[in-house]
Amino acid sequence: MAILVVYWTGTGNTEVMAKNIYDGIIAAGVEADLKQIDDCLADDILNYEKVAIGCPSMGIEELEPEEFLPWYEEVEPILGDMPLLLFGSYGWGEGEWMDYWEERVHDLGLNLFEKGIKIASMPSRKESEEIKEIAKRFAQS
Repeated sequence: MAILVVYWTGTGNTEVMAKNIYDGIIAAGVEADLKQIDDCLADDILNYEKVAIGCPSMGIEELEPEEFLPWYEEVEPILGDMPLLLFGSYGWGEGEWMDYWEERVHDLGLNLFEKGIKIASMPSRKESEEIKEIAKRFAQS
């Protein structure tokens, strides 16, 4: 079975991260699909073995509330024990939204892989390579 990399982006930074994750999974020799949330129904998640979900920090360090959060709230109940990688970019603060998101995942008993990947703004070349390495580990876990 393949891994799904699905994301919402506002400025394109989280999309770059999603592409890095996809590239890392493919480099590990594992099949993957890359989709925006608009192209992925909640039940589509069930067609995958693992999922990487991305959303940037919005507002006061929160998940994007208009498009991403309603989609994600449909997805959460069906994730079960599926390995989950969280990722996203932020532009202010210290990326606390990821800490809140990880806590939410833990409180629901979901299967979080390592820690969420959070990058300030656009990933640098070095950060892109680090993201790909994390994605390889995720694919091989």
